[in-house]
Amino acid sequence: MNVFSTAEFEYLRSQPLARLATVGADGMPRVKPVGFLLDTATGGIVIGGYAGTGMASSRKFRDVQATAEVALVVDDLAEVDPWTPRGVEIRGRAEARTTGGAETGERLGAAFPLDPAWILVVPRRVVSWGLAASAFEVSARDVLPKAG
Repeated sequence: MNVFSTAEFEYLRSQPLARLATVGADGMPRVKPVGFLLDTATGGIVIGGYAGTGMASSRKFRDVQATAEVALVVDDLAEVDPWTPRGVEIRGRAEARTTGGAETGERLGAAFPLDPAWILVVPRRVVSWGLAASAFEVSARDVLPKAG
């Protein structure tokens, strides 16, 4: 299942980094750079750390356990002159999973072995710009993928 348009999907596949925004149990927002993988079977985004780095003890993992509401932004500049920003914002719920990271990473072709703990972002809303149209034209829609 793919919740992304063809342009969004191709763009996300071309990008190595994103920024994950979470909210902790204390109500404080946080943003962290993360690597990610697209899971076309579920329409979700997989975030995992390198095996042995202790993803389950990270602040982002604990924030997801506490509130589950997240946003993930992948963006860059296609050109600087003229100014041509492009990107995808994914808003949704995240699931903190304590097992299965290695298998999930292997199934999705991760460049390195993943830690057992990982995060699945289940999109609810997708906003994109600068991909299929003008850099200043926004596409936004609600999506309801199958939970993974």
